[in-house]
Amino acid sequence: MQKTFIKYTLAIVTTAILLILFINSVFSVRSLEAQKLMAFRTKIEQVIHTLQNNEEELALLNENLGEDYLTRARAAAYVLERQREMYLDVEELQYLANLLNVDELHVIDGNGIIVSASVAQYIGIDMANHPQTRPFLALLEGGEDAYLIQDPQPNAAEGLIRQYVGVARRDQKGIVQVGFAPTRKLEAESRNTYEYIFSKFPTDAGEELYVTDTATGKVLGHSGGMDQAFTEDSYQLSRLLACEEGAFVKGQEGMMYVVSRPYEEVLICAALPRKLLFSKLLGNMLSIFLCLLCIEIAVILLLNYLVKRKVIDGIHCINDNLTAITNGNLDVKVAVGGNREFEELSSGINTMVKSIVSISNRISAIIDMSGIPLAAFEYKRGENYVFVTSGVGELLSLPAAQAKELYGNADLFDEYIRKITDRPAEGETDIFPVGEGKYVRIHMSGTDAASGADGTPGADAASVSGADDMSGSGGEKGCLGVIIDASREIQEKKKMVYENTHDALTGLCKYGHFKQLAAEIIKGTASGKGCAVVMLDLDRFKEINDTFGHNMGDYYLQTFAGVMQSMPEEHFLTARRSGDEFCMMIYDCRNREQVIRHLEEFFLALQNTPVALSDTESRVIGASAGFQWTDSPDASVAELLSHADEALYGVKRENKGHFREWVRKDDLSGLT
Repeated sequence: MQKTFIKYTLAIVTTAILLILFINSVFSVRSLEAQKLMAFRTKIEQVIHTLQNNEEELALLNENLGEDYLTRARAAAYVLERQREMYLDVEELQYLANLLNVDELHVIDGNGIIVSASVAQYIGIDMANHPQTRPFLALLEGGEDAYLIQDPQPNAAEGLIRQYVGVARRDQKGIVQVGFAPTRKLEAESRNTYEYIFSKFPTDAGEELYVTDTATGKVLGHSGGMDQAFTEDSYQLSRLLACEEGAFVKGQEGMMYVVSRPYEEVLICAALPRKLLFSKLLGNMLSIFLCLLCIEIAVILLLNYLVKRKVIDGIHCINDNLTAITNGNLDVKVAVGGNREFEELSSGINTMVKSIVSISNRISAIIDMSGIPLAAFEYKRGENYVFVTSGVGELLSLPAAQAKELYGNADLFDEYIRKITDRPAEGETDIFPVGEGKYVRIHMSGTDAASGADGTPGADAASVSGADDMSGSGGEKGCLGVIIDASREIQEKKKMVYENTHDALTGLCKYGHFKQLAAEIIKGTASGKGCAVVMLDLDRFKEINDTFGHNMGDYYLQTFAGVMQSMPEEHFLTARRSGDEFCMMIYDCRNREQVIRHLEEFFLALQNTPVALSDTESRVIGASAGFQWTDSPDASVAELLSHADEALYGVKRENKGHFREWVRKDDLSGLT
């Protein structure tokens, strides 16, 4: 039914479009000619306006330049009247010409002879011998205010284009003449030519602008230049006189549409080949056709949309929503309107989904009431929904925005969970860090479907290591997971490890842990580096205990341990052996001299850390030490400790408060 309706509608609309195009073409021909007539008249008016402006500009320029040149000529005459000796010197006249900014300066006597000039070769010229100079002789009889401003023309001496201005002298019979190269005026005149004006007017392809003399019929200017014969009818004066309202005349490219307009003694014309004129009509018709075609398409699409919207789209929407709900996205709300049947069906589906969601919410509430930090999730890769209980985001330390994004995309959630499970906590297999000081235990299992038909998981829970097998069936299997907070368990383990390896009073390593770490350091020592094991014993510690009490003795030990811990971690490993006995390893050293410098820094730090034993007495911590250096990766920690202990007791016997390196008995030895 829908296809039949669209087919008949398409036939009717197409017929209407063709009829509109035919009627439009009949009226468009006359309309196009009228438009072109108006366009040509506008261009011709612009040409006339430009000609008038240029003529006014040229007249104003001539007036201004004439007054300016006349002023300079009179200034030259004024100077020469007061400095008569100047005009006899060519260099002086050249200097005066430069001051007045003129190109030439001539002095003419009462006989019409140039007696002095800024151009030496002009001296001696008789003004009566040339048509260009002869008009200036009238100034000799015209009185002292007489002057002449001559138009630009070739001069008598060299044929150079010059404009001369002459004034009668007041002090004696004679003339002062100045000459200028009329650059500005010639440029202004060149801008008033038809070729120049036409070059500034944009023309369409094939369009012509030209001017014909109404007296001779000669073409005076053409927008395409003057290198053609102009023999066609479109250039003949007799044919152009009848084109004021526009007419078709034979031209070089076939029939031309020509519009003419008389102006003063010329006829200004604009022409365009008929084929180009009607090509625009075809372009317009094509544009109209395309617009109508777009309208037809829009109408067909709208009708098709209305048919689909009432029936077909409603069915598709319900099917899509049911597919999403089947895949676990229980947040989907079916809302299909348009008719009563769809609305009733949507309401029934939503009621069913609401019942399912209510069951899952009750499960989350039961987990929360139990007080157990536990949460569960279920998803199927490739879907855009993840089922989670309320505690998942909190246990995984997920910000609200990130949680929303992950819950809306099963693939992202799966990738996030696997990133966590790829990094188990140290010494663990199913406990993973998820934040600063926070750990979770995660168990996951694959299912053949999101859940069984009865709502139970499709497989028993398995460890995380078994979850990797879920990717073997093209992403169609689901995943069921449980998350349990394991932070307290990890903290208790770390606390237990710390208590087993560190001294409770001082916070230093215990002796057994020290030996284990020291052995690892020796084994990993780089070539060219070495280390030293140091045994230390506090001097007169029993006296402090007996005098100030055991609490002060403990404080004394803690202060000593604090100095040990203040040494650079990259070189010092510190431990308490027992009572007032301590040990250190100084490692990553280039030689024993570097070890000795570190020990000197340590003993200096002891001297700078006095202990306040009472309100009236404080004491610097006294300690003795013995050490042995080694650069062998196979050295025995027990042997090094024994030798360092032996060196320590030597110091205690002979020179307390110092340190000594162990040496063999047959070697020379001394206190360091």
